[in-house]
Amino acid sequence: MATTSVETTRGVSGGGAAGRVPAAPARRGRRRLPGTPQQWSAIGFAVPLLVYLLAFYAYPLWRNVELSLHDYTVRAFVQGDPEFVGFANYAEVFTSGTFGAALINTAVFTLVSIGFQYTIGLVLAVFFQANFRLSSVLRALFLVPWLLPLIVSSSTWAWMLNSEYGIVNSVITAFGGQQINWLTSPETALISVIIANVWLGIPFNLVILYSGLQQIPADLYEAASLDGATTWQRFRHITVPLLRPVTAITLLLGSIYTLKVVDVVWIMTTGGPGDASLILAVWSYREAFGTGRPEFSPAAAIGNLLIVIALVFGFVHLRMQRSRERS
Repeated sequence: MATTSVETTRGVSGGGAAGRVPAAPARRGRRRLPGTPQQWSAIGFAVPLLVYLLAFYAYPLWRNVELSLHDYTVRAFVQGDPEFVGFANYAEVFTSGTFGAALINTAVFTLVSIGFQYTIGLVLAVFFQANFRLSSVLRALFLVPWLLPLIVSSSTWAWMLNSEYGIVNSVITAFGGQQINWLTSPETALISVIIANVWLGIPFNLVILYSGLQQIPADLYEAASLDGATTWQRFRHITVPLLRPVTAITLLLGSIYTLKVVDVVWIMTTGGPGDASLILAVWSYREAFGTGRPEFSPAAAIGNLLIVIALVFGFVHLRMQRSRERS
């Protein structure tokens, strides 16, 4: 018994592998989150942006689509039980007698406004490229239309073009001309709102194009002058090609901005007389808020149509940019 006890004690306390007591497991450290600190910092900066995009872009867009697929009335907004009608609101918009006039007016309003805004803005940007005396002061004055609230600018133009006491008609009649009903005649109503919108958009084009001109090296103009190139040749072969990327983004932003113009047309003519100056954005606003019987669902359908048109402009711009990069 003693021998057995001794052997047992040796087996427990001995150095053999079989007799060793297993060591206590090492204490585990804290678990680390997957990813590097740089990745988590990037996620931290991206989360607020994603929240902003979801709250102010994705949700309103989804809500607008949902509005256009239901028959929303004031009662339905209060009770929350609108009837699902599918694409009936879109069919109502496309078959409306107003749709054709609004679509044509929108195309004319957008193309003419963008054309004049860009052309005048480019001419002014080239003019101010020569750093003459009072250049900065004049550039600041040209920014005044951009800084004024749109309601102030639109009201001013409505007063200037008023048939009875507007300053424009006063000047015309002072030189022996006849009074023009700028805002109340179907022939001139659209022209009037285009003139006001062009005046409002020139400062934006001036600022963007002037910044683009500053990026063109002056050495190119000096080398072209030494080679005998005229002013027009320098503009055509240096300014226009090197300004093309800035031109593309200027026209894109200008087109999207002009498509959604409401306040200028609404304050000056409310889309009238009749549908003479009605554009899609004003039509949408008028359906929702401009009458005593709001039609929210058709207004949302018109708004979605404008979004699709703006997306088409964006995709065309991206396609042209990729083609330019490949070439």
